Amino acid sequence: MAISDLLFPIFLFTPKLMVLLNNGPWIISGVVGQMSCKLPHFLTDVSSFVSIQSLILIAVDRFGAVMFPLRSPLIGSKLCCLFILGTWIVAMAIQSPFLFALKLVDNKERVRCALRWEETFGNSSSFENYALAVIILMFCLPLVLITLLYLSILLKLKTQAIPGEGSDNAREQREKRERNVLKMSIAILTVFTICWLPHNIHWFMSLFPPEKIVLTSCSFRHFGSIAFLLGSANCAINPGVCFIFSENYRRGLKNLFCCATISQA
Repeated sequence: MAISDLLFPIFLFTPKLMVLLNNGPWIISGVVGQMSCKLPHFLTDVSSFVSIQSLILIAVDRFGAVMFPLRSPLIGSKLCCLFILGTWIVAMAIQSPFLFALKLVDNKERVRCALRWEETFGNSSSFENYALAVIILMFCLPLVLITLLYLSILLKLKTQAIPGEGSDNAREQREKRERNVLKMSIAILTVFTICWLPHNIHWFMSLFPPEKIVLTSCSFRHFGSIAFLLGSANCAINPGVCFIFSENYRRGLKNLFCCATISQA
């Protein structure tokens, strides 16, 4: 997830820079222009999809540690690499149609990077159905699954009995652990929902516009800009959540800075 969060702003920068330059036309043509049209859009969404799948794997790993504390981890060190590779493969497979549908289009002496879905896949293929499936797979299902996993963890912590529970020290440690898990769970679900819910609502309304909504209105465009900003901010907020709630993350970051300071000295 850390790699995908770092790559997301890098891949996002290229298409946005192209749009800002020279009032929007694509200034690069040929093979390089085709690659700069297809790859940044493709890799940006792939990075976000990897981050979402990583949140599911983290929830599954914590679920196994709490529900089955005496068993080996559900995601061991050997399986971890396979799952990480699997998240990238699944994300690339879901986003692969854009590699074919995104094309450079010459329109009134201006070359633009545009989506040509029906031209690429035929009239029988619907971009609306594809986008709706992506919303369900990459937002709705992950949100439900993560919520259920963390609710199960909290219920388990509330109901399980531990040795020496009658002592003040054991009870205090248990309450502290429950508070930390509760805070982490609320933070993960809140960040995920706030960042991605407006973006998916905007996508859904764009695909299936209600009768009273004008897609070209300023208010809807402003809503789309805010939704896009929140979705893009998720890659920057995730490390902050880890830093606040994970002692191992803080320790590793501190060691990283110490090593960098020593090497410079």
